[in-house]
Amino acid sequence: MKKIFQSDLRFDWKVVTVTVVSTLLLIVERYHAFTGWKPLDRALLYLLVPLALIVFVFREDPRAYGFQLGDWKAGLVITFGALTLILPVLWLLVHDDPSMRLYYQPLLGPTLPVYTFVDLIGWEFLFRGWLTFAYVRKFGAEGLWLQAVPFAIAHITKPELETLSTIFGGFAFGWVAWRTKSFLYPFLIHWAIFTFVVLAAGGTFG
Repeated sequence: MKKIFQSDLRFDWKVVTVTVVSTLLLIVERYHAFTGWKPLDRALLYLLVPLALIVFVFREDPRAYGFQLGDWKAGLVITFGALTLILPVLWLLVHDDPSMRLYYQPLLGPTLPVYTFVDLIGWEFLFRGWLTFAYVRKFGAEGLWLQAVPFAIAHITKPELETLSTIFGGFAFGWVAWRTKSFLYPFLIHWAIFTFVVLAAGGTFG
């Protein structure tokens, strides 16, 4: 009986914590409301909780998880280059896909940039800061794909074409974070994309 329960498994407690807590945060945010404004709930759960754990439990510097400017020169080049390529394609997709317009048009309003900023700042730190840097340090380059999996799953209920693309988009965002050593640049790209899609869905660009 003793041999049955013997195991050579050794767990990295920080990786386990990052994996379990991030999963629980995604579930809690899905089923509960705290402030009455979903973007603020996400910012509190996905930004402040991981930062608190990094500082007070892991006893690490948040910069080790991409909470810094990083390589800002490369970050700005990548950000503007990515948006130059992506935004025209997104306009075509939104124009040709009624499900995209149906989903995003109701978000159009005068506070849209603030809404998308608050909604995504914690979201991007969770995936491209906390998960990406923890996983890549432990698993190497494969960590970029690992953090993209929960990112893609979290998009279920959004338009199908968008959800299908997120495993690749999540990887790309993770690569940008790792290349620049900062979650800021994938956040800026994602913020611009989200805002643009809502504007396009609302007919702002014709």
